[in-house]
Amino acid sequence: METKELLKKIRHLEIKAKGLTRHIFSGEYQSAFKGRGMTFSEVRDYHFGDEVRTIDWNVTARFNEPYVKVFDEERELTVMLIIDVSGSEDFGTQEKTKKDLALEIAAILSFSAITNNDKVGAIFVSDKVERYIAPGKGRKHALVILRALIELKPENTGTNINEGLKFFRNTQKKRGIAFVISDFVDDNDYMEGLKVSRKKHDMVALRLYDQSESELPNIGIVQLFNAETEETTWVNSSSQSAKQLHSENFKRFEEDLFREFKRSGIDYVSIATEEDYIKPLIHLFKSR
Repeated sequence: METKELLKKIRHLEIKAKGLTRHIFSGEYQSAFKGRGMTFSEVRDYHFGDEVRTIDWNVTARFNEPYVKVFDEERELTVMLIIDVSGSEDFGTQEKTKKDLALEIAAILSFSAITNNDKVGAIFVSDKVERYIAPGKGRKHALVILRALIELKPENTGTNINEGLKFFRNTQKKRGIAFVISDFVDDNDYMEGLKVSRKKHDMVALRLYDQSESELPNIGIVQLFNAETEETTWVNSSSQSAKQLHSENFKRFEEDLFREFKRSGIDYVSIATEEDYIKPLIHLFKSR
């Protein structure tokens, strides 16, 4: 992509993401994702109804009157975007590929974070960590993440989400929130990695898929290419039994994912490339 075209695309993403963040996501984001804890603010007189556990016994003893500690929520968060950049993310039969959709969602989440004065960083992962961008604040930092994702040419095509999760845990020692953006087509046991990560961090899974993965289009005999294994398969898309098997496999995969995420206590939403992703994201934020 030429520099002029790249800058135009980034600018378009920024305008769209800022508009959505300002008018739609800002309140939901702030209420959905809490800070790391509470910080001491001041001591004030005890009022009827205050919790006994908030009484500052040292100050109370000194002045012979009850005083309570007042705390403020520590609002600042560190948001990490763990983005699957494996070969399957280049797939898309609609207007967007899964990578295009991941880019737009990354823009929304990045600008939502910096609008609320949170830090945002990124880990791009195939079957290894392709690139790491340390958390930072501000518009320029958000644009660095988007530009890096657009320009990235992954060295590997395979998928191992666990590599990104391990890197995340090793680099982020303080509690934060991680959005894992992927189609989750991964033969490795990433669910165990998500469970381990959830012990310390707030984990959210955003599953991306294309319509043709759920319903085989009726276009006759087609050659399917697996971008990760470079294997090809011929399928008769006009065959009712082939279409039914394809849909059943997709439905089973979705149900298994949903069940595992729910069992693990990980928030999860599934978004199609042709879908308006605003509604499922708002629903996700409000459900928290």
